[in-house]
Amino acid sequence: MSQKVIPFHLAYFLAESHVQSWGRPWSGNNAKEWMNPDLYVFVARELERAGFDYILMEDNLYVPDAQNGEMDIYLQRGLSCPRRDPMIVAPYMLQATRHIGIIPTVSTFAMHPYLLARMIASMDQLSDGRAGWNIVTGSSDRAVQNFGIDAMLEHDLRYDHAAEFTDLANALWDSWEPDSIIADTKSGVLVDPAKVHTIDFEGEWFKSRGPLNTGPAPQGRPVVAQAGSSPRGRRFAAQYADTIVAEGHNLDYAKKYREEVREMAVGFGRNPDDIKLMMVISPIIGESEAEAAEKLRLIKQYNLDNAVGLLARYSKITSIDFGQFPLDEPLSSDGLSTNGSRQTLIEFVRRNEGRTLRQATADMHTPDERWIGTAEQVAGQMRDAILHVGGDGFLLGGLITRRYITELVDGLVPVLQRMGCTRTEYTGRTLRENLRAF
Repeated sequence: MSQKVIPFHLAYFLAESHVQSWGRPWSGNNAKEWMNPDLYVFVARELERAGFDYILMEDNLYVPDAQNGEMDIYLQRGLSCPRRDPMIVAPYMLQATRHIGIIPTVSTFAMHPYLLARMIASMDQLSDGRAGWNIVTGSSDRAVQNFGIDAMLEHDLRYDHAAEFTDLANALWDSWEPDSIIADTKSGVLVDPAKVHTIDFEGEWFKSRGPLNTGPAPQGRPVVAQAGSSPRGRRFAAQYADTIVAEGHNLDYAKKYREEVREMAVGFGRNPDDIKLMMVISPIIGESEAEAAEKLRLIKQYNLDNAVGLLARYSKITSIDFGQFPLDEPLSSDGLSTNGSRQTLIEFVRRNEGRTLRQATADMHTPDERWIGTAEQVAGQMRDAILHVGGDGFLLGGLITRRYITELVDGLVPVLQRMGCTRTEYTGRTLRENLRAF
């Protein structure tokens, strides 16, 4: 008897910078070649070969000093820096491909909506409709201080600010009607002036006359990604996002998250089927169970040996200096609060309270054993997870090496395709069309 299958989407989370993998096995010469775009181009071409919908490019805008008040550990170990602006890297990846979408991260505190709308529309035009925008509000005072601002807005207020930013960007993308370019050589008219409009937008934080000067984007409004998990973040995602990122270690949580966002989307007048929830997982693929188990053992040992460096990432994300706490004493939530990433802190404490900080940190950086095994085993788990959650796909991630990408593309994906879980060819022209294909 064949297993029930719900077709699902695949995307890739290009987190941090590929320099992160420097010094690890099979990382090649990343430590010296991290400025070269070749690895990014390789990743884009390979994932397109496997039918991935998009690559989401994470970003931040500062050199962290969250642990012990110093930049040293972040610089010494290549944690979150150095990195390039994803808006500059994305065109290299789009130029090298024809179907896969590229979604760079842009923070709403770091750019005016007009400039953001113009840049994303330009990328959408140059790629024939494959550009997107990952909206983040930011979480670190250090980031906004680089832009002359003393401190981040309060958590929920950041989303109000981001909502106004997005409303203005959408108005600018809408300022050219889709059929505004007529290119009539007989009359000598390129653009119909009646179909290009000022927007005269004025809000609490932003003001713009409009219209954009780019012309219409192929997708109209480019695809929007978002990862808000707080109550305010979920409302924001339900109102604006085409694709939403959620952690994949707790399937009941992902199911509830998806149901809540879909219900809220209806309240905003949206079709919930237009929103694709992507669960973040980091599969470890082996030719045998024993090989996969050995890979996991090496990861666990590395994480224990490098807990100080890994903990520095949590200090950065949560804006809490975990370096002040003993590594080998139980973790307590007493007195812990943040204006940074609240959900990351909540989840870190929930999963680890009472355990030592060293063990908690190592385990939080260890892939969920549900996603470790042979390609057939992991593919089966992915199929079953989608059936449990109800949809819509996975945002795969891991250390960015050519070997890891090849294990996904030539190991895992062919099994998923044979099972009927993922596409074997692209049917849409644009990123949005491919996201809505099923």
